[in-house]
Amino acid sequence: MDLILWRHAEAEDWPEGDPQGGSDLERSLTARGEKQAARMANWLDRQLPEGARIFVSPARRCEQTALALGRKYKIRNELAPDATVEQLLELVQWPMAKSPILVVGHQPTLGQTIAQLLGLQESECPVKKGALWWLRSRDREGHNQTVVVTVQSPEVL
Repeated sequence: MDLILWRHAEAEDWPEGDPQGGSDLERSLTARGEKQAARMANWLDRQLPEGARIFVSPARRCEQTALALGRKYKIRNELAPDATVEQLLELVQWPMAKSPILVVGHQPTLGQTIAQLLGLQESECPVKKGALWWLRSRDREGHNQTVVVTVQSPEVL
């Protein structure tokens, strides 16, 4: 199974002086974030098989990131900013799903998922805004392994 974890691109900060002045779900991408999403989407569109399933957080910044790819996707509440690793892995049916799955979501959930799947000692792996991690589950001599296929950042594309 291939699991691609794509962190949303750069988004607006909370309204100044009042971190609760607006809904976190309504924050939009910045102009820089739109460029990051477009660069990553251009690369990803060439790599991602046609049959891939795409799940997106209900946050506006995640949907805007996914829109840059130009493919059909499903908004899933299990990927909201407060999502857990368990919710993400259950949604994508890791490691049993038959088709590749792309998740557009948030830190720290994406980084926590990467750390858990790779067996890292740290509980979280940093993921830059707009970047993606492509992981693959495979069976080797009766043992399930998670391998890193690629890590991409919009700044190097």
